[in-house]
Amino acid sequence: MPDRPAAVSGSPRESNPDVPTPHGDYAVARLASDLIFTAGMTPRLDGAMIESGRVGSEVTPARARELAGIAARRAVAAAQAVGRSAGRTLTDAVSLTVYVRTTAEFTDHSYVADGATEAIGKALGGLAPARAAVGLYSLPGGAAVEVAAVFGTSTVARDQPAYASHTPAT
Repeated sequence: MPDRPAAVSGSPRESNPDVPTPHGDYAVARLASDLIFTAGMTPRLDGAMIESGRVGSEVTPARARELAGIAARRAVAAAQAVGRSAGRTLTDAVSLTVYVRTTAEFTDHSYVADGATEAIGKALGGLAPARAAVGLYSLPGGAAVEVAAVFGTSTVARDQPAYASHTPAT
């Protein structure tokens, strides 16, 4: 893949990242029964990693939280694309796993993972998903975070859009 410039932090495009394409021999999302499972999503824009590094040294926890939100929005985009092609809409996020590439001393994984939970909540509304936040030494492409999700779906009525349009539960 050719080298591309990294996106500027906080740019408007970061709030609408690209629909994912595989960077290997796998599907970015799969429908099974009423659930859509996504592959791990890293924070990319136009196929290029937005920012890489280790949380707790090169990447601040606050920036990692933003990156987790970007990766989560990519997971939603991948799931919506699969749902659309099957005539289904996303209803909620059932499960979320957030992988955080950290220093040995870093322990605030949940703070970083909250960025993914918040992004999915804004996209779909409803209850927060079950979630795991996992710290590790390495991620693909040197990413600081990676997000994998499982979404619930329902059949789309013919007069409804094939994308999620939910308001948060009160």
